[in-house]
Amino acid sequence: MAIDITQFHETFFEESFEGLDIMESGLLNLDIGAADNDTVNAIFRAAHSIKGGSATFGFSEVAEFTHGMETLLDEMRDGSRDVTQESVDTLLQSVDCLREMLGASRDKTPIDLERAEALKKELEKILSSDNNSIKSPSENDESKNTAPASESSGRDGWEIKFKPYHDMLRTGNDPVRMFRELAELGDLSVEIDISQLPALEDLDPEESYLSWKLTLKADVEKEKVKEIFEWVEDECDIEFNELSAATDKADNPANVMATATTAPPQTTDNSKKTAAPKKAATSTDSASIRVSIDKVDALINMVGELVITQSMIGQLDCDLDEFDNNRMEKLRDGLTLLERNTRELQESVMRIRMLPISFAFNRFPRMVHDLCQKLNKKIELKTTGEQTELDKTVMEKIGDPLVHLVRNSIDHGIEMPEERVAADKPETGIIELNAFHKGGNIIIEIKDDGAGFNKERIKAKAVERGLISSDEQLSDEKIYDLLFQPGFSTAEQLSDISGRGVGMDVVRRNIRELGGNIDVSSEMGKGTTFTIRLPLTLAILDGQLVCVGSEIYITPLVSIVESLQIKKEFVNNIAGQTELYKVRDDYIPIVRMHNIFGIDAEQKNLEGGLLVIVEGDGKKAGLLVDDLLGQQQVVIKSLETNYKRVDGVSGATILGDGTVALILDVDGLIELSRNPPTSGNTSTNQVREVA
Repeated sequence: MAIDITQFHETFFEESFEGLDIMESGLLNLDIGAADNDTVNAIFRAAHSIKGGSATFGFSEVAEFTHGMETLLDEMRDGSRDVTQESVDTLLQSVDCLREMLGASRDKTPIDLERAEALKKELEKILSSDNNSIKSPSENDESKNTAPASESSGRDGWEIKFKPYHDMLRTGNDPVRMFRELAELGDLSVEIDISQLPALEDLDPEESYLSWKLTLKADVEKEKVKEIFEWVEDECDIEFNELSAATDKADNPANVMATATTAPPQTTDNSKKTAAPKKAATSTDSASIRVSIDKVDALINMVGELVITQSMIGQLDCDLDEFDNNRMEKLRDGLTLLERNTRELQESVMRIRMLPISFAFNRFPRMVHDLCQKLNKKIELKTTGEQTELDKTVMEKIGDPLVHLVRNSIDHGIEMPEERVAADKPETGIIELNAFHKGGNIIIEIKDDGAGFNKERIKAKAVERGLISSDEQLSDEKIYDLLFQPGFSTAEQLSDISGRGVGMDVVRRNIRELGGNIDVSSEMGKGTTFTIRLPLTLAILDGQLVCVGSEIYITPLVSIVESLQIKKEFVNNIAGQTELYKVRDDYIPIVRMHNIFGIDAEQKNLEGGLLVIVEGDGKKAGLLVDDLLGQQQVVIKSLETNYKRVDGVSGATILGDGTVALILDVDGLIELSRNPPTSGNTSTNQVREVA
């Protein structure tokens, strides 16, 4: 029975894409001319692993393409070729191509062989160049009086004793492919030991029972031989012994079961290959997540605590006649413990979904590198707070807005080097990405030390488009808010990088859909800072339960500033309609919840009523409610998935008594208070009927 290695494909692709990230990061950090050996070795190992895995799983085009990259990297790491800008740029393009090839292999779509072939020729051109190219042993003898140590070692080859562990085959590793790679280094003979092979009825086809003695006749370094077994070094017993003329003996034909002089696996004839039908585009979001063992251990521990608590409560099961005060006290203790364990279990599960924001930040070094070359700018990217954790769902959705903001800073924020020098600034601009936790949110800052926004130009553009009047006085906050109007742009020239005015409004909309907001601060000639505030997770929130009539609503705690009882002397009316409440030196609009949602309320008179002061999108409002019921952590259920979008409501949850409570959208409520519905919002009642 053959082993189905397709079960390992997903793991291979995940590890390969991680390897590509390592390669890209390493290439961007290489110093031209004098590269760090550790960095080059890390890049080489990643390429070698991808090549080996691709060959193992039958992705021959990927393996063949990676071989050229591996060869160039091998020359760099052994010092026979200097690191040049041309080599780094070609390798970076090859990483991009390899990422596309792996993605196509994963999605079972045609590979762009034309691009791969063009890059292979570029790699071959670099490898065949005279500059720093590797010379053959004979050329080295002619050009140098002393041959390299490896050439004068007198080494005749290596004897390798290889004994896989029983489960090595389960990870998709094939010894025959390793032997083929060895055969490329020289003359290889193989002896097999079948002494551990069980009877046929006891044989498990997915386990390994064989061991081998391999004799490689080739003057090669031990490291080159060991590299072939890198993937399995933790899954086998292996021993390397150097051969010499004195110990080299003729092979015994009776013992040689197989000779691994087989040519490498043949590649597919691409000229005759018919393209596979294109499939629908698949989501790029990862369907899996890697979890540290500490988080898994904590989760298992909490499940154990829950089992103990369940056993404790189960012992109290008895007839009501026998249920005395002593047992009642034990029941209370058990329920308290159950509540605590359940909350801790919930927190442990949520931590599993948390990923460091470095997953989002890692794409930017490459982007800055490429755009700097395209725009002839000099920019240094600094990142801090990379280990700040964020929910996986939020992470995946914040990526595109961050990309747009960073591209905008590169294109329009940072000036050209000569302009910066003329302004007494370093010719290298700085873009900073910073992430940190604050309260129940994560804050992401995108800073640059560029030219900053010209407020007068923004106002002039807004007047030109009829967004404001020419004599209107605006605060800095209002001026920068104009940047997020659809189609608004102050760029003097359009580019394919940014400045077309089709992105900033989308950025804000995407961030608001995540329950966050974005602020801008800028100083002319000094730079600009975009500040994004996001919830840590989209699945659970801490809320304040409020009562309006017979209905219960949940207000996110992060939006609540304070709660107070209304005093008549602080209530003011504007134009007989808008009601304002004076809180210290601030006037806050009052939102009558019963009017917004079209329900009967106990408290319709303001005097003596309860006002919950909330803040959203930089604006404050006071929600008029009948009562405050307490605070509770709730699980958010999407209305759009289960019903439809409702203005002023961001979701729903199910309370302990089984009733549905709506979660308020503070930003939406503030907007509704400015344009109240004429006949009440019947959608909220329909939600409860559906529930």
